[in-house]
Amino acid sequence: MAQSRSEIRSPKKKPKKKRKGLKIFLIIVLILFIALGLFVWKIYSDVAGTTEKIHKDVETEKVRESSIDISKKDPFSILLLGVDTGDLGRTEQGRSDTMMVMTVNPNSNKTTIVSIPRDTRTEIIGHGTTDKINHAYAFGGTAMSVNTVQNMLNIPIDYYVEVNMQGLQDVVNAVGGVQVTSPLTFSKDGYNFKKGVSVSLDGKAALAYSRMRYEDPKGDNGRQERQRQIIQATVEKVASLSTISNYQDILGSLENNMQTNLEFEDMVKIFNKYRSAAGNIQQEQLEASGTTIDGIYYGVVSDEEMNRVTGLLKEQLEIN
Repeated sequence: MAQSRSEIRSPKKKPKKKRKGLKIFLIIVLILFIALGLFVWKIYSDVAGTTEKIHKDVETEKVRESSIDISKKDPFSILLLGVDTGDLGRTEQGRSDTMMVMTVNPNSNKTTIVSIPRDTRTEIIGHGTTDKINHAYAFGGTAMSVNTVQNMLNIPIDYYVEVNMQGLQDVVNAVGGVQVTSPLTFSKDGYNFKKGVSVSLDGKAALAYSRMRYEDPKGDNGRQERQRQIIQATVEKVASLSTISNYQDILGSLENNMQTNLEFEDMVKIFNKYRSAAGNIQQEQLEASGTTIDGIYYGVVSDEEMNRVTGLLKEQLEIN
């Protein structure tokens, strides 16, 4: 007897084998998502733990009428200090080898970095002397450096980040080296650099590259330019996914060589709310003229130049 049309067109049941394969696939995907979630949570936890270890408040003079609120995307400033001594558990105070003031403004979507020459002659607040600005760290550490910069530039410093420049090589090694293009030809500590040539640097080479001073026709300004190159290349490498596999080495190098009064919650808010400003960086140099006073070399900043830089920073901080 012939089959009816309905019997001929009735769909076939799916084999149990295919259903079982789909179930196994979904289980594998679920396991992968769980594993990824645990990995991300561990990274988050490790980063939070590291920021807790490097966090250190300092007592500085308050020059703002009211505190800033990162949650409301207020512009803020950071003093970046690169110190020239050993690890942060140092027995000698040392001096600030590098000083940069950074302002971040999410409204103008701009980050401004002003480099301050280490020999800049200014009043050292809390010490009662007029001296090279990098001596402020030797006399009174981070707090005296912050107070001195606030007084000289007539702006508030909201946060600080202190990095041991000797330990910079540990950070560079942890990220797998950095790529830079030298603005001039020179040799330092057995390393040779050629103008206009891009080169990959490990930690020791990066330290040599960033520390050469006397062969640079720009003097301290040229050295600070190369230091900014290393710092910017390192930050970009840390932010890339290529370093995710050795993030623990990076965190370990930061624990040994960095201090800041930024808390973990602050860093998360800055990352979420200020990213567009961080991607637009304007670099400035506080220009100083070299002179000798009582047999000591200083960099003297003119009133016009100080007013220019102060006005620029105040504009970015949106203060009068």
